[in-house]
Amino acid sequence: MILKTAILAAILIVYVEAACDKEIVRPLEWTGGSFDWPTASTKALYQASGRYIGKNVIATRAQIYRDDVIVAFPRYKPGIPVTLGKVSLNQKSCEAIISPFPCWATQEEGNCGALQSVVDIFVDPNDILWVLDVGVVNSLGCPLRKCPPKVVAFNLKTNRQVKVLELSGLVAQASRLQYLAVEYAPDGRPYVYISDAATRSVLVFDVAGNRGYRVVLPKAVVGTCRRDVLYIALVQKGCGNNFLIFTYLGSPRIFSIRTDYLRAGCASGKIQDLGIKPNKLVFLGTDLGSAIFFRYEGQPEIYRWDTNTPFLPASFVLVYKSDNCFLATQALADIKRERIRVLESNFPDYVQNTVGCGATQKISLMTGCL
Repeated sequence: MILKTAILAAILIVYVEAACDKEIVRPLEWTGGSFDWPTASTKALYQASGRYIGKNVIATRAQIYRDDVIVAFPRYKPGIPVTLGKVSLNQKSCEAIISPFPCWATQEEGNCGALQSVVDIFVDPNDILWVLDVGVVNSLGCPLRKCPPKVVAFNLKTNRQVKVLELSGLVAQASRLQYLAVEYAPDGRPYVYISDAATRSVLVFDVAGNRGYRVVLPKAVVGTCRRDVLYIALVQKGCGNNFLIFTYLGSPRIFSIRTDYLRAGCASGKIQDLGIKPNKLVFLGTDLGSAIFFRYEGQPEIYRWDTNTPFLPASFVLVYKSDNCFLATQALADIKRERIRVLESNFPDYVQNTVGCGATQKISLMTGCL
């Protein structure tokens, strides 16, 4: 009897573990903009007015908070009703349903008190979501500036907006704000770093002091492309130092600078050349520590590089490969489950307007742990 009970208990444990593993592994997938509309008539109204065109919606950036994935939908094209959304990792349906975050009113295009086009997001250790809103819509067609650029902060515990950083005084007409990262200085003050590819700069914003400034990078960091992408990644290395690793997509080299130098507004002579890139590469995210995830331009393989090691191919570890027609746009840490997940889509098809009913997007599990 005891033996039979033990066997049943063992089977139950295996079953529970298998179910949990299945729940963790199962990817979230959706096509176009699969939103949780308040009513069917609301959806019909948005469709009739051209404010919702499902095939024009695509997710490019994401962050995980507890059981939810916060997702950015840049307004690259017309008809994108939600530019910041939320989807649960615990959804059971085949097609993931996305809710606006924090609500529908925050998504109103043309209302400068709302979000216009979110291009990047960052969740900090204090459960604050930082949102980079460039204020420009239809950026893949005829760009239209609806509002000045800003960073909006939300408390994820309450879903309330807690801060707005106005960036108008820090940008030029040609500015192209692309990525952001946030850290807390040793004195507890939060700082926001934003890449501005067009002006060869990193914007630094002292949130507590409500002041920002531009740190201009040397010409040596620039690539050959006229319209380039400036990737940044915040990493923690030994001795408690934080570094901003950065590179232009078109540049043959990769660089770093200690963030205390950025906070001091001083980049001259402080930038370290980390080496030559084997090919053009795309930063995807970090493990919240010293490692950066990246892929080569147009390639499905994702590599992990521990920034405590030299920037050499021998230091790159292959950790994931996207399925055919998919490319990753972000690797994001799932702290609760101590895993890394990957946001991927057929983004090249989206840009070329060959997605049919809409872009296919999914959030998959990368093997390995944090």
